[in-house]
Amino acid sequence: MVNTFSNIGVFILATIGILFLFAVLLRFMLQLARADFYNPISQGIVKVTNPLLRPLRKIVPGLFGIDMASLVLALLVAWVMIIGAGFLAGAGMLNPLSALLWAFLGVLMTLIAILFVGMLISIVVSWIAPQSAHPALILLRQLLEPVYAPVRKVIPPLGVIDISPIFVFILLTVVDKLLVGFAQSANMPQLVYNLFWHIPF
Repeated sequence: MVNTFSNIGVFILATIGILFLFAVLLRFMLQLARADFYNPISQGIVKVTNPLLRPLRKIVPGLFGIDMASLVLALLVAWVMIIGAGFLAGAGMLNPLSALLWAFLGVLMTLIAILFVGMLISIVVSWIAPQSAHPALILLRQLLEPVYAPVRKVIPPLGVIDISPIFVFILLTVVDKLLVGFAQSANMPQLVYNLFWHIPF
């Protein structure tokens, strides 16, 4: 029964934590892509993240146009998730420095997964409803453009066919595998690994 309650506690913590981490990473991507902040979905993300992000921005300034406060907040959220999961699972106090390294890797893996799934959605929708003006799809295109743009400079579209997503998929998969390797080298426990999102295959 104790294990059951522990598993439930870890599940609730992981669910709430990853949803908030998702929102924080989207906030970071909004700033990086200079996306439309008046988009209703953007406004929702801003409202969710502002209570913690505003005070943090007084301490952590931006750097070269990068929203460093969002990255720091994402790292803190991941660290709290790891420490909390350790207590709830009965592992006690995990090493804070190791947890910080695992949090860094977990944030990167989650960001890669968000980009990967976002690209899949964008490609499927481009086949089904290429002219859709839904706010979510407009925002998704804006968020993905900074990922596609550098690849398009090297590999331009073939007529009307944009093959840059293929190479971005390959790059994201390679980076994800490298991060998994780093996580194993850093002795990341399976409990911690399962807290974060990953490329679905």
